[in-house]
Amino acid sequence: MPLVEITAMTFGPYGIGKLDGKSVMVPNAAPDDLLEVAIQSERGGYSIARIERIVRPGRSRRTPPCAYLPRCGGCDWQQISYPEQLRLKAETIARELKHALGFDVDTAGLVEPAPQEFGYRSRVRLKTGREGTIGFHEQGSNRLVAIDRCIVADCDLDSARHFARLLARELVEIEVVRQSETSQVLVGYLKKPANDRATQRVSGFLASRESIAGVVLRAGEWRGVAGNAEIEVEIEPGIALRIDADLFSQVNRAQNRKLVAAAMEMAEPGESCAMIDLFCGAGNFAIVAARRGARVTGVDSDSAAIAAAARNAVRLGINDAQFVAMNARELAAFLLRARLRPQAVILDPPRTGAAELMEPIVRLRPARVVYVSCDIATLARDLRMLCAEHYRIDRVQAFDFFPNTHHVEIAVRAVLT
Repeated sequence: MPLVEITAMTFGPYGIGKLDGKSVMVPNAAPDDLLEVAIQSERGGYSIARIERIVRPGRSRRTPPCAYLPRCGGCDWQQISYPEQLRLKAETIARELKHALGFDVDTAGLVEPAPQEFGYRSRVRLKTGREGTIGFHEQGSNRLVAIDRCIVADCDLDSARHFARLLARELVEIEVVRQSETSQVLVGYLKKPANDRATQRVSGFLASRESIAGVVLRAGEWRGVAGNAEIEVEIEPGIALRIDADLFSQVNRAQNRKLVAAAMEMAEPGESCAMIDLFCGAGNFAIVAARRGARVTGVDSDSAAIAAAARNAVRLGINDAQFVAMNARELAAFLLRARLRPQAVILDPPRTGAAELMEPIVRLRPARVVYVSCDIATLARDLRMLCAEHYRIDRVQAFDFFPNTHHVEIAVRAVLT
């Protein structure tokens, strides 16, 4: 078996080494590991390998606390000590921004550590098997690893297992969402809309489970709700959004409050400040900015999220916020036509980024653009377009929303020069 020393980590599940001058990508590796590997596939300029034996563990390698690793693909960095995870994330962000923009980032304090390394996920989405099993796919495959618990989740999976058995033939995925210290909401993603027999089984299940406050069933555009499926998400001390459990909300609520506070510092909303919040969801940033006196226009393609944002604004007594449902292509045209003259723009797009919106944003000439991203590659790509048009980056702060994975949330401010 060939030996490979891990010299770097990708911003993903692989460690990188060299074998006969060719890069080898190895999952479940840690920096400085010396590994005996088996080559599994060739991908042109590199190979994919699996670990056969750890000849010499790297200094930051640890035994993963989760009993389901390394088979489970849910946590790709749990074999790395938490301080090293933070260091790697900071170095990756700094390297990518330097490469794409020539911008130097001080890695000291760049990534805000999570208050909890485990038990931080307020919502967890699980795959389901034909026999009603729940779990995650193996890394790089569709094989299900059945689990009884998940140590990064702040959720009890017992009811989810029983629910999965109840709807085993119809269910594709199930999401467990914490509603309170004692209650949860289940979201079941089905192959097709539920029939009367299935909905009766769900009603019976709900009546028998005191800890489950509500159930949402989804199949494409079809949606059914039983019980109380609303959750509260505190976005700053004393202020919470009320949203349906199947709408997007950040999984790490403690870190989200820190992110919201940082975004407000960067955007500087205040009395009479006009602001646009793109990909606003249920109002994670927009509601807080409007509470500080800003006149906010929030836009998102999810009409249910927009309706939730509008309801929350009314409930919280916010008058200077309007919310519009519009997809990204329509939004680009809307921004180009609009006579809006915002002082600040916040955007929090999906992992694919917002390249099509960079030109319209530049034409609006906001003094400040705050870009929140969970993908450093698309973030760097979009910022490069922004910085080519008289903007410069003046602040970068990352937040470790997802300990034991390579993922990280990043907030960047660009100012007009």
